[in-house]
Parts: sequence; C-alpha cells; structure tokens
Amino acid sequence: MASKSFKKKPNSKRSSSKLAASMASSKHLYLRNFFILMLIILLVCVILVLGVSSNPSNKISSDKHSVKLYGYEVVNEFPHDPNAFTQGLVYAGNDTLFESTGLYGQSSVRKVALRTGKVEILNKMADSYFGEGLTLLGERLFQVTWLTKIGFIYDTKFLHKLEQVTHQMQDGWGLATDGKILYGSDGTSTVYQIDPLTLKVIRKHVIKFNGHDVRYLNELEYINGEIWANVWQTDCIARISPNDGTILGWILLQTLREGLIAAGYNGIDVLNGIAWDNKNNRIFVTGKLWPKLYEIKLHPAKDHFNNGDIEQLCLP
Repeated sequence: MASKSFKKKPNSKRSSSKLAASMASSKHLYLRNFFILMLIILLVCVILVLGVSSNPSNKISSDKHSVKLYGYEVVNEFPHDPNAFTQGLVYAGNDTLFESTGLYGQSSVRKVALRTGKVEILNKMADSYFGEGLTLLGERLFQVTWLTKIGFIYDTKFLHKLEQVTHQMQDGWGLATDGKILYGSDGTSTVYQIDPLTLKVIRKHVIKFNGHDVRYLNELEYINGEIWANVWQTDCIARISPNDGTILGWILLQTLREGLIAAGYNGIDVLNGIAWDNKNNRIFVTGKLWPKLYEIKLHPAKDHFNNGDIEQLCLP
C-alpha cells in the first residue's frame, strides 16, 4: 500500500505540470486570438474611417442613384433692373436677353441688353395678367401667366403679341425648350412636356428627391440635355432628367442672395431666372427685384451635405 502510494506522487506531479502547461498554452492562445481580433477590429475601423473621408462631399445618394452637388463662382456681374420681378429669362444670342416679369399692373415682356441691363423693348401686359415663364422656340417667344391656363406668343423683333393660347397645365409658372418641344411647370412637383403647336401635354413626370415631392418648381431652362428648375422660396436649382424626371444634381446658390443683402439690398425677393448661352457655354442667373444678373461657373460643392441638409435647403 505504501509502495503504491509512493509511486502515485510522481504521477500526480507530472499531471499537475501538464495541467499547468496546458493552462499556460490556453492562456497564450486566448491572448493571441484576442490580439488578432482587436487588430481586425482596428483595421475595419480604419477602413471605415478612410471610406467616409474619401467619400466625395459633392455627391449624395437618393432614391438608389447618385445626386451631384454643385457650388459656383461668379465670372461676371451685369446690371439688372431692380424693379423687374423676374419670372422668365432667355438668352437669345448677341448679348441679348428676353425677360418676362410679373406682378399685376407691372407685368411685361422685354428685350434687354446683357452688358448694360438696358431695357431696349418693353411690351406691358394687361393689368389683369401676372406674367410668368418665358422661352424662345425658333423666332417665337412663348409665355405663360399665373393662376390661369392662358399663354401668349410674341415675335422677337418687336415683341408684338401674335397669338393667345391655352395650355393644359394646372397653372403657368415656368417654360423651357429643347428646340423641339416645350417643358413647363405649374408650381407643383410636375414637369410637363408640351407640344408647341397644340399646347397639349405629351408626357409628364413628378419630380422627387429622397422620396419627397419637389414642389414649387418655377422658372425652367434646358441646358445640355437637362432641365434646370428654380425651386420657389429656395436658393437651389434642381437639375432634372427630361427622360424620367430623376434629380441629377443640385446647384446651391445661397451666398448670391446673402451677398446682395449684406450689400444693403434688403428689398430683393427670391432667386428666379436661369438663362443659357449654348454657343459660349455661359450660365446666367438672377432673381426677383435683384439689381444684378450673374454669369456663374459651376464646380463640385466643397462643403459636405447629406440628404437632410438638401431637404432643408431645397425643399420648401
């Protein structure tokens, strides 16, 4: 018995040593795995941070597609009639603009010299009409009026009224053309495609951003295969696909109006008026009762914006 008991002790010590070695090995393995896991987590965090920081601030995702954001630089400033309640603006070549102005009793269609702001020809409308969007197709100017379905067609030489027409939009706000058809807005989120001969609606798209209707689409311009639209009560221009109504981008012009106010022009109204010189690739913008008209050049937005920021800035 004693002998057997004596022989068991060495076995017990060897077992304890093996157990200790096993525990040490397990601890080492645990620490190794822990450090590997922490390293993986750290690498993932670094990748995520780099991914966020490398994500360009001039793009956001909306409705499963990328929407570009644009800032601007002012290339030129031109004088603009501070009493012109601008509703429609068209560049006609040779540094000449046609402009439609609003307000009852003050509405007009006018021919304007770009560089001086001088009104060369003015056709005052009847006091019962509130002038709205304007576009030039061929040698005819098309104009719509607020709170009616009535429009007018003028010649470009003397601004004589050639015809009174009736359209099918709910109201008259904005007009543009690609040289073949008209595009119209009525203050809703809908852009209409209109036959210029019959003024009947051919097709229409409801414009949405991030699931929300883009209401109050106002003055329009057709630029390089896109429809550009002022959004009333904002300093934003929406760039819209004429094919399906998708928002392609936003142009953010807040500092234009802010600059005028800072300069003491407190009586100005909202941004409204886009004109395009397709021959020289010049973009012109102005606003209601603004004393200046700006030629601007676009660049990718430098500040970071998310969908919520754009909704706040551009969706009234």
